[in-house]
Amino acid sequence: MSDTHHLTATINIDHTPDEVFAAVTDVRKWWSENIIGDTAARYDEFVFTDDSKYAGETAREKKEGIRFSRFRITEVVPGERVVWHVVDSDLTFIDDRHEWTGTEVVFDITGTPEGATLHFIHKGLNSAESECFEECSRGWKFYIETSLRQLITTGTGQPFPKY
Repeated sequence: MSDTHHLTATINIDHTPDEVFAAVTDVRKWWSENIIGDTAARYDEFVFTDDSKYAGETAREKKEGIRFSRFRITEVVPGERVVWHVVDSDLTFIDDRHEWTGTEVVFDITGTPEGATLHFIHKGLNSAESECFEECSRGWKFYIETSLRQLITTGTGQPFPKY
């Protein structure tokens, strides 16, 4: 999972690139049921938070939870690629609470004879400089390699549950 430059994960799966793409863009089914906003089209914005006190508030008001991040989808190529830009973040479990702000979350999908390969990278989080690298690696590893894989293969992921 770790990379000397950025946080990465790769899965090979016996499903088509289009099936992988559909699962990646259905973020509520593999990352968090509490996602606020749209998660599939270019320029969509969405918020991830794991604190119930933010339910119903606008994205700009969500700044005090354990984890808060606001994403803008900057690139969408169906069956091939999705890029999220982290517009704002507040990670209360580390000193540099805005460490994710300005980073990019990239999902690259490539067709293979067996199905598809999904290569995930969180650009801007690296082992040398990122305070949350180890904890974030564990989290992304679970959500990409376990939850997203299960969503693709069984139709049911393991997202952070609805509060």
